[in-house]
Amino acid sequence: MNKIASLSTLLAACLFAASCSPSVQADPVSPTASSPAPVAPEFRGIDHWLNGPPQTLAALRGKVVLVEFWTYSCINCVRVMPHVKDWHAKYRDQGLVVVGVHTPEYGYEKKLSNLQAAVKRFGITYPVAQDNNYETWNAYGNQYWPALYLIDANGRIVYQHFGEGDYDTTEAKIRSLLAARK
Repeated sequence: MNKIASLSTLLAACLFAASCSPSVQADPVSPTASSPAPVAPEFRGIDHWLNGPPQTLAALRGKVVLVEFWTYSCINCVRVMPHVKDWHAKYRDQGLVVVGVHTPEYGYEKKLSNLQAAVKRFGITYPVAQDNNYETWNAYGNQYWPALYLIDANGRIVYQHFGEGDYDTTEAKIRSLLAARK
């Protein structure tokens, strides 16, 4: 019986420690006046920008920004891509800016010519940042491919989604944020 109590105490301590770890991503929580959402980190350490000039979140203030962390060899990223491209096409004229942050998982994905070929092959037209040294990835505390971060017109992260799925929820949040900025 003593072993069970000791194991239960140890398990509870481990769960508590894991839940308080700064690297654990919490579920999105709606911001309030007393507890605003975190300010989105600026793009950092970008090696190259594809499909346009360098982007800054400061310059995008007033717009809704979808930051997508992806890498071209990730099948999950490839499956999310049609949705991101669709949102870009549907909502860019209403104030949505999509920025793809390509953070490589493998060495060959760091090569600019490989990334350029992938962007062309997939028909990506929104800006893509090449984050070979994981500086933007780390600034967001990101751990996943693909990862979506929605930033409101005030520059705050108000929604995040990791992996595939929940496309309707993400799109509804995009529409809500666009409506709120009017």
